[in-house]
Amino acid sequence: MKQEENTRVWRDYQKEIADDHFFYVRSCIRQSFFPGSEQFFLQLMRDVLGKDVYENPSHTTCTGIGYHGDVVPFSTIQTVVARHYALMKESGYKNVAVSCVTSFGIYTEILETWKHFPEELEKTREFLYKATGREFDLPENVAHTSDIIYKFRDEIAARAKYPLVNKLTGEPLRVVEHIGCHYSKMFPKYGVGGAEFPQVLSGMVESWGGQIVDYPERRHCCGFGFRQYLVQANRGYSLSNTVKKFSSMKPYKPDLVITNCPGCNMFMDKWQYTIKEMEGLTYGENGESIPILTYEELAGLVMGRNPWDLGLQFHMVQSEPLLRKMGIEFDPSDKFKTKDGRQMPIPENLINS
Repeated sequence: MKQEENTRVWRDYQKEIADDHFFYVRSCIRQSFFPGSEQFFLQLMRDVLGKDVYENPSHTTCTGIGYHGDVVPFSTIQTVVARHYALMKESGYKNVAVSCVTSFGIYTEILETWKHFPEELEKTREFLYKATGREFDLPENVAHTSDIIYKFRDEIAARAKYPLVNKLTGEPLRVVEHIGCHYSKMFPKYGVGGAEFPQVLSGMVESWGGQIVDYPERRHCCGFGFRQYLVQANRGYSLSNTVKKFSSMKPYKPDLVITNCPGCNMFMDKWQYTIKEMEGLTYGENGESIPILTYEELAGLVMGRNPWDLGLQFHMVQSEPLLRKMGIEFDPSDKFKTKDGRQMPIPENLINS
């Protein structure tokens, strides 16, 4: 009886994730800082899993950073997102796949607003038609791209070349999973596991052979916080949040951190460099910093993709210690070369390289 009750409760924390035919919307931050993540997602979905994923070249930013920075009004961002839905309708799709956690939060906030305040929906329809002559339908399914990788995690595991195992010790790699606030804390029902038991990243890690690290500040913010960073005078607050999180995880000796938010990925990566430069502090073992990977990058490594094709060299914290633990073969001389073999300038202050 108790097992049945637990099963029923867990079922309430699940979400429906479409199986195919996705209208894909990119992330401003992800394609700027970690372009290999989005490219691998598309290659995995189309070429490996055989899924239909469509991009419309007229897609634009969701303006989420401006909205959360109190620059873009809510009526404006509703109209921007309505235009995205119009592009989806014109392209013949009904399932939207969102690469950015901030965009995902914006999409869900607007859908919830239209559900509870239908007058806002009608006003937005009017604004969009007057501005563009377009009309739109509501999507049938909204999934973050981490939801989709989670859905197909076992298919990735079946193709694993390098599972999340320390080849030197034979033990599972110790992985910290960091869930973006706008994924599960704004509207929990839109995330796998909700805000209390988010499973979207831990499910991937466990399926691929790793061990999840639990620690006191596991659900603490990465430190971005929009206004806490966008306003220069507030950046000390942003940094102190990150220090609190890393100080909490350090005693548990994680091998890596996996995130599903491009902003979290960027800040947890770059703030480690900042903290090391300012205070001489590092949070990994042997005086190293902790690699911060996107879920696409980690999936790519598990499947044996070249780490430089995935773009790991563009992180501030470099990944070589992790690659060696996983037993991944890589050529250091190719790290900063273009696809046609030309040598790019080598950054001076990378860490863990």
